[in-house]
Amino acid sequence: MTDAPTNAKSGQPALSLRDVVKTYVMGDQELRALRGVSLDVYSNEYIAIMGPSGSGKSTLMNVIGCLDTPTSGSYLLEGQPVERMTDDELAAIRNRRIGFVFQTFNLIARANIWHNVELPLIYAGIDKNERRARALHALERVGLGDRLDHRPNELSGGQRQRVAIARALVTEPSIILADEPTGNLDSVTGDEILTMFDELHAAGQTIVLVTHEDDVAAHAHRTIRLRDGQIESDTVVDPALAPDRISP
Repeated sequence: MTDAPTNAKSGQPALSLRDVVKTYVMGDQELRALRGVSLDVYSNEYIAIMGPSGSGKSTLMNVIGCLDTPTSGSYLLEGQPVERMTDDELAAIRNRRIGFVFQTFNLIARANIWHNVELPLIYAGIDKNERRARALHALERVGLGDRLDHRPNELSGGQRQRVAIARALVTEPSIILADEPTGNLDSVTGDEILTMFDELHAAGQTIVLVTHEDDVAAHAHRTIRLRDGQIESDTVVDPALAPDRISP
């Protein structure tokens, strides 16, 4: 894996949150899932977001991934104010700048893996020849270039997660968001997937993953812990491997 993605401009955060609050209205009650979160993520960081159930980590992931918008506060993605975007603009951001990897793979069972991987490019209006070439390249990067015509049910769990990673990579996103990416895998297969994330990061990819497992978070170089909708700690685990502008 040698391809580096197109990331944010050098010296500027890939994404920046300031005083982000997210409140959900449930009947006559309000649930404040995020309580003033401020966070910068720079290009080529590898970050783990951790916290107990109800801490706000999934909500933070949804906000970062433009699946949800802040109730208040600001969110800049590559300098663009996300909180002001229309639904169509948010959909375009999700399709082109953010790659998602989910615990449950989210693959189309009736389609072969080539089609599963090229699907984001169809939504982006990329012509057939280019999207086929890019899908093939993405699948080769995850070691599945010889399985193009296989359907998800013909693959192991680890292979299906590799397809999901290829689909996340095919749009050359600024950032990959992974939500418990090894949660449905055995420990050996999970380690293989985490090694793949390590390789992607070494090639220049920005990665943010949500996990409740310390051994998974240990692959990241920065760990953010949430509690009660706020950042409890933000630690650079290995300053030698983190971007230069982060101080330990």
